[in-house]
Amino acid sequence: MSQWIKACDLDQVKEGQLFGFQTNEKKILLANQKGNIFATDLICTHADADLSTGFLSEEGVRCPLHLSVFNLKDGKPQNLPAETPLKTYNTKIEQNKIYVEI
Repeated sequence: MSQWIKACDLDQVKEGQLFGFQTNEKKILLANQKGNIFATDLICTHADADLSTGFLSEEGVRCPLHLSVFNLKDGKPQNLPAETPLKTYNTKIEQNKIYVEI
């Protein structure tokens, strides 16, 4: 069964920024791409790198280790060496707080 958890305040993830956080169960990446908040797994599926230390672009989030790019909407890798998609999560904003459905 899924549940909504409070991730952070909206102002902690400014446009063009990445923000990583951990719940009891998961490590999650938040990305603010042109005012849209996306949530994916925090750890790259290729080499266990922390994606919050990566780069956000039009294409998605770029891993800092081997430069694979992951689409933020569906988690699919856009280039090698990553081949396995990231898990994505629904997000919502209420009263300037970001919530993630896990």
